[in-house]
Amino acid sequence: MKNVARMLAEKLLKISAIKLQPDNPFTWSSGWNSPIYTDNRQTLSHPDVRSFIKIELSRLILERFPQANAVAGVATGAIAQGALVADELGLPYAYVRSSPKDHGLENLIEGDLRPGVKVVVIEDLISTGHSSLKAVEALRLAGCDVVGMAALFTYGFPQAEANFREAGVELVTLSDYNAMLEVALETKFINEGDMAALRLWRTDPENWTGKF
Repeated sequence: MKNVARMLAEKLLKISAIKLQPDNPFTWSSGWNSPIYTDNRQTLSHPDVRSFIKIELSRLILERFPQANAVAGVATGAIAQGALVADELGLPYAYVRSSPKDHGLENLIEGDLRPGVKVVVIEDLISTGHSSLKAVEALRLAGCDVVGMAALFTYGFPQAEANFREAGVELVTLSDYNAMLEVALETKFINEGDMAALRLWRTDPENWTGKF
C-alpha cells in the first residue's frame, strides 16, 4: 500500500504541478538552475487532488498539532490551501502577506487573529524556508503562538532544516523530494540517467549547472 508521501507525489507529477527537466533546466527567481519546478497552485484546478490535500493536511494537523485553534496560510501559494484546511477543521483563518499592503490599513496579516491564539501555519512548498519563516515572524510579532507549520512538499534542503531548527518551528510535510524521485522513476516520468542528475542537484542546488 502506498503511503501518503508517495500518493501525493504521484498526483503532483500527473497534473504537472511538479515538472522535471534535467535536460532543460529551469531558472528559479533566486538565479539557481534547477531540474525541477513546483507549482502547487495547479492542485486547486483538480477537485480530487484538492480534496486529498485538504483531508491529509487536516489529518496531519490533528495528529501533530492538536493544540492549534487557528490556521494561517502563507501568501500567495498557500492562501487557498490554508482556507480549505481551516474550513475542514472548523477553525478561524487568516493569511500572511509577503509584505504589508501599500494602502488602507497596510496589513501584513489579513484576518482576525488575536494575541495568544495557537496558530498552525500552512505552506505549499518549502525550499530554503526563508519566506515561510518570515510569515512565522510576522505572526509572532502580532502576539500569536505558532505551534508549527504543515506543508504540501519540501525539497529537503539542509539549509531549510537548519533555518526551521534555528527559528524553533516544527515542520511537517505531506510529501518530499525523495518520495517524488522514487515515484517518478517507477512511473517513468524520469529514467535512471535523469535520477543521477536529480540526485546531484539535490546535493548542491546553488551551484548545479545542468545534467551533464
